[in-house]
Amino acid sequence: MRTKISWPRSRAGQLSPQRRERDLRSLRNETYDVLVIGGGVTGAGAAVDAASRGLKTALVESRDFAAGTSSRSSKLIHGGLRYLEQLNFALVHEALTERGLLAESIAPHLVRPLPFLVPLNNVVQRGYYGAGVALYDLLATAKSRGRGGMPWHRHLSKRQTQEVFPHLRSDLHGSIRYFDGQVDDARFVTTLARTAASLGAAVTASVEAVGLLQTPSGRVRGIKAFDVESGEYFEIRAKSVISAAGVWSDDIAALTEQPVGIRVQASKGVHLVLPRSAIDGDMGIISKTRWSVLFIIPWGEQWIIGTTDTPWHLNRSHPAASASDVAYLLEQTNMLLNKQITIKDVAGVYAGLRPLLRGETDSTSQLSREHAVVQPAPGLVLVAGGKFTTYRVMAADAVDAAVPTAPPSGTDRLPLLGADAYHYYWQRRSKLARHYNQSVPMIEHLLQRYGCLTPQVLRLSVEQPQLARPVKGAEEYLRAEIVYAARSEGALHLEDVLTRRTRISVETPDRGIEAAADAADLMGAVLNWDEKTREREIDAYHERVAAERRSQQQPTDDAAEAARLAAVEIRRVRPLATSEAS
Repeated sequence: MRTKISWPRSRAGQLSPQRRERDLRSLRNETYDVLVIGGGVTGAGAAVDAASRGLKTALVESRDFAAGTSSRSSKLIHGGLRYLEQLNFALVHEALTERGLLAESIAPHLVRPLPFLVPLNNVVQRGYYGAGVALYDLLATAKSRGRGGMPWHRHLSKRQTQEVFPHLRSDLHGSIRYFDGQVDDARFVTTLARTAASLGAAVTASVEAVGLLQTPSGRVRGIKAFDVESGEYFEIRAKSVISAAGVWSDDIAALTEQPVGIRVQASKGVHLVLPRSAIDGDMGIISKTRWSVLFIIPWGEQWIIGTTDTPWHLNRSHPAASASDVAYLLEQTNMLLNKQITIKDVAGVYAGLRPLLRGETDSTSQLSREHAVVQPAPGLVLVAGGKFTTYRVMAADAVDAAVPTAPPSGTDRLPLLGADAYHYYWQRRSKLARHYNQSVPMIEHLLQRYGCLTPQVLRLSVEQPQLARPVKGAEEYLRAEIVYAARSEGALHLEDVLTRRTRISVETPDRGIEAAADAADLMGAVLNWDEKTREREIDAYHERVAAERRSQQQPTDDAAEAARLAAVEIRRVRPLATSEAS
């Protein structure tokens, strides 16, 4: 007799088109305890934190959730092994504690262990790096609730290293294997936004903060907002405003016309995406280079290679990877491998900006990875800097500063949507596969993206059997996922689905060109697109891909930016205005 499987039917946290309209009405008519600007990991985390404390909360994002830095990372939840060399034990311990919480209880469906090798050139490095990795493991265990399923490190001989990673150079002394966490950063942020919505927060993408509302005495009491989709301006009133705008933090701070005390420097990090067949290996690689740290990371059926660390003073919405960025990463990779990787092996490229706190040197690698919370004007709190891994600490600090009388944060004990009963479903993934007539690998793919909400996606394929098929041109994704993104995850444009709700834009050789038409048909049915809108979305996506390809052939940042900005922007983002007293 088959074991009966029960699954969640709650619609809490559904970011549907109807929910967006309802939240927009609330934004116009209500006064909030906390209004958060910025839908990246820190902003979405702050919305979760505030709403979980019982505060009336709103979150606005000018483009899409995780559209900036938070979708363009190395996809790691880690303590920052390299910071041990800087003797920054507090930062490493904090990050490792957060890694354990995320992997164990907060988001086990999204954060999972990933083995890494530290290649060794000689016996001296074995002693030096071995001591560092041992300390890393000890810091992960000390005063934490657990290791998040991360095994202890292990020293590997030269032969053992070649067995697990045949394409590593054969003249190495061996390696040290240790574990860190891997995450789909954009999916994580979307899950945070949905969790905030499930706790009662008004959560809206395509709503831009274009100015501050201030009393004659200078107290911030809300923002002037612009609905990017309708083109309408309106006001949002709030007792406290938290800016978690990342590399745009200085723009928000400038609206107060008051000294802030911190500045943010954007640092560009470029990553390459290669098919898994390009490199023979079973785990990740981390290696220190002259200018940055090189990661070679397994990512499903792909490899991610990164990253660069160079100052960026150009357009922050669309940082562009240049030919020199790509060449640098290929050069550093080929110094480690016994097989030469060329530009022909590169399937995708993406570039993001780290918001680093301004330091006293010109080298951004020396700028602080720690975060700061400041209050440049009464009613306004800015949180900036930090690491993806420590978003929850940053969020809690920001809410503490914005509402000192609020109850203490409890997000260290709050699972995100999809986390509850994830392990139960994982153990029964074969039964789910039989029940929904899907392969076990497909069920695993879904569980590691949606957790215990996976049956919500699969039920769509029962209601509409054509949704049980893979997306044309992106066989790893079900068509039901595209519909679910538009119906439940707040996706408003084709780009949102192909680059953030899924990773089709970097995981397919054509960067999602073939999948675009199929995805547009599916999204359009949910969002009521007419044929003109559908064609505009497809054309805009094609232009984006072409512009990114051209930018990656340019020799300099200036030329790469010019090529990238030639593409049409699908969202009508407006520049920040001056603050307005009333």
